[in-house]
Amino acid sequence: MKILLIISSFNSLSQSVYCKLKELEYEVYIKFAISKELMIEAVNEINPDIVFSPFLKQFIPNEIFENYPTFVLHPGIIGDRGHNSLDNAINDEVKQWGVVILKANEVLDGGDIYAKETFPMRKTTKASLYRNEVTLATLKAMEEFLKNYQDKNFTPIKQILNPIHKNLSQENRKIDWQKDNTEQILKKINMSDSYPGVLDEILGVKCYLFSAFIEDTLKGKAKEILAKRDGAICLGTIDGSIWISQIQELDSFKLPATYVLKDKIKGIEEKRIPLVIEDDRKSFYELRVEKKDEIAYLYFNFHNGAMTSAQCIKLKYAIEYLNQECKVLVLMGGDDFFSNGIHLNILEDSKKQGEDGWSNINAMNEAVKAVLECDEIITVASFDKNSGAGGVFLGLACDFAISKEGVIFNPHYKTMGLSGSEYHTYSLPKRVGKQKAKELLENCLPINSNYAKKINMIDEVFTHKEYQSKLEEFCQNLLNDDFYEDFIDKKKDDLEENYSYMQNCKEKELQIMYDEFWSESSSFHSLRYDFVHKIKPLNTPKRLKDINA
Repeated sequence: MKILLIISSFNSLSQSVYCKLKELEYEVYIKFAISKELMIEAVNEINPDIVFSPFLKQFIPNEIFENYPTFVLHPGIIGDRGHNSLDNAINDEVKQWGVVILKANEVLDGGDIYAKETFPMRKTTKASLYRNEVTLATLKAMEEFLKNYQDKNFTPIKQILNPIHKNLSQENRKIDWQKDNTEQILKKINMSDSYPGVLDEILGVKCYLFSAFIEDTLKGKAKEILAKRDGAICLGTIDGSIWISQIQELDSFKLPATYVLKDKIKGIEEKRIPLVIEDDRKSFYELRVEKKDEIAYLYFNFHNGAMTSAQCIKLKYAIEYLNQECKVLVLMGGDDFFSNGIHLNILEDSKKQGEDGWSNINAMNEAVKAVLECDEIITVASFDKNSGAGGVFLGLACDFAISKEGVIFNPHYKTMGLSGSEYHTYSLPKRVGKQKAKELLENCLPINSNYAKKINMIDEVFTHKEYQSKLEEFCQNLLNDDFYEDFIDKKKDDLEENYSYMQNCKEKELQIMYDEFWSESSSFHSLRYDFVHKIKPLNTPKRLKDINA
């Protein structure tokens, strides 16, 4: 069966859908919804059995849904209609939400429902719900949809044509610092996270607020800046305080708050905490470790998985410290991503882009090197969230790589005009072989955890429900005396034997990357600009057009 995905962008949800359909052995095509004419042209050219839109901001033309079976994913429950679905669900504090797959027609979100899935709401950001609960529910609903669509006896559910829910404006999202308590402020920022943010003004700078964390120890006047830490600022509220990690000036892009406010916050106290904290406190922090017996689970929660030079070095120091504190070190990544490598927004903001880019990739290499040189302990990467580019290879530097079912990997760099480093020319062929490594790096396509295991890129895949318990069981088994001692002895021998080759791989990677950062003609600069500024493509990217070439 030929399935055409018409999408507004190849976002994480679209990638998950694509990978699952490929896993189920469907013939999948992808086209971007650039214009009505191009959508119609794509459908006529491919002549699909099904048109499916997991992420679409435009209306599907009548010429498509009147002539082809066409279905749309809506991130809402039966009877919910319109945009800002998750925003409204968070704002209304609903306990349960879901997704539906409905037949496209001339009524917005009004077609018959062929599959549905619900989930309990978490108190978190809109983006986190979308990347986790919505994505998992979509994959379940999609399998149900495919079964129902092919069942001649199936009768779809009629959509309840409730009024379209309201689009939440900035007036609905606006924080009243003199009336809203901390929880209300957090809710407004959470429901606006990723897009559009909450419009406000901080120290005379008009900006959008993102990524908030409640603080339970600092107190001050409402909206007074009480402290700063690792790029975030802490603002007083009427009943406590709240950290704002990211802000975006009007007509600009998202950056750590202190990068935007710069000289305006000179004199504000840098409220330091230990390099790695051991309690899950109410505050803003980036590194936390949870120790169980002789196993250390290291969490590094960097916004959107992007790592600045300073964050890379912090992670390196944390790895080196824990190297002396445990027998098994597990890299857990962050709340929504394992890691996505270097920080493109910071580089775009830099006045010394070549120098700062070079610093960032070398700092990433230092973090990866710290993992590779852990010769007294066993290292495990826990990919329970998506990862991309250098973030994939940070994890693959570990002795073992474990993943949650459905996790997406993007083990490539070329879409950003880079050849990449992070010792990938050492770690990737070691796992998948030279030919498959070349294919992954050249094709620039996402793969899911089941496929990653199939090609030996990772070692185990565990289900969502059992993931944490199975991960802990896997790590406990590594402590078996005979296995552990034999493994460490072999690891030391391998490291000694391959150390020079490993370093040569990195040096060759950096030789190629040097011009990619420093040359003004490097495509990295224009591609990074388009990515950071969210410039819409004029056509479907070639790598996606060529999927079935």
